[in-house]
Amino acid sequence: MPLAWSYRETWLHRVNPSFKLLVSVSLFLLVLFTHDINVLANMTWMYLVLLFAAAGHPWRRLLLLSLPFALMFVSSSTSMVFFGKGDTTWVRWGLVHITEESFFRGLSIGLKTVNAALIGLLFGLTTSPVGLFYSLMQQCRLPAKYAYSFMAALRLMPMVAAEYRTLQMALKVRGVKTRKGVRGWIDTLKRHSIPLLAQSIRRAQRIAVAMEAKRFSSAAKRTYYYRIGWSGSDGLLLAVTLTVWAAALLIGWQFPYFPVGDVR
Repeated sequence: MPLAWSYRETWLHRVNPSFKLLVSVSLFLLVLFTHDINVLANMTWMYLVLLFAAAGHPWRRLLLLSLPFALMFVSSSTSMVFFGKGDTTWVRWGLVHITEESFFRGLSIGLKTVNAALIGLLFGLTTSPVGLFYSLMQQCRLPAKYAYSFMAALRLMPMVAAEYRTLQMALKVRGVKTRKGVRGWIDTLKRHSIPLLAQSIRRAQRIAVAMEAKRFSSAAKRTYYYRIGWSGSDGLLLAVTLTVWAAALLIGWQFPYFPVGDVR
């Protein structure tokens, strides 16, 4: 989610976060239960086009964030390709047995993994955490004490990281030596975890008292600094989603890339 990155706001940023979350979960389920490899291949390049066209981030950053997808594709598909089962053998070498059936099944798993990652990346890069929690409170009736607790936790993470760096520098100034091996790793874990945990508990207690004083635990109707509503961008997202899926199905059925369809 865009916390500190500079980006260009597009229509996808203006979509209601709760509606965008619902659409993303629905797309993930559709990808999960789609077994036509040609449709999955179409969805992959269509999601990539949508990512680069509507994410609003520089293309170099998007390329950098997309690099792990190649590793995910290889790691998720090779286990099925190399060690799958099938009748039409392509390569057999020791434990490695590549068949036509295992190749297309592995390719299908890899495409599903990449599609799920693209959906998550597109949602994360175009959704503000604060806007998401405000939308969950206003549209989905999420209790304020839970939503504000999550937002407070997001703000506390940089503080915990700063405390960890301060603790490291303090130990270095005091000349604390770290032993090698497992025993040294355990000593280092105790030396860092106990102070950080104690400080986090104290901070969480102060925040809980402050939220209780502000009546965050009550069921009274609250006012909000940010009002999250609906706009034409929500209808545009629904139209784009339906169009992309219809085009992927039509192209996959009429102009298949592979000689197989359902790879189950």
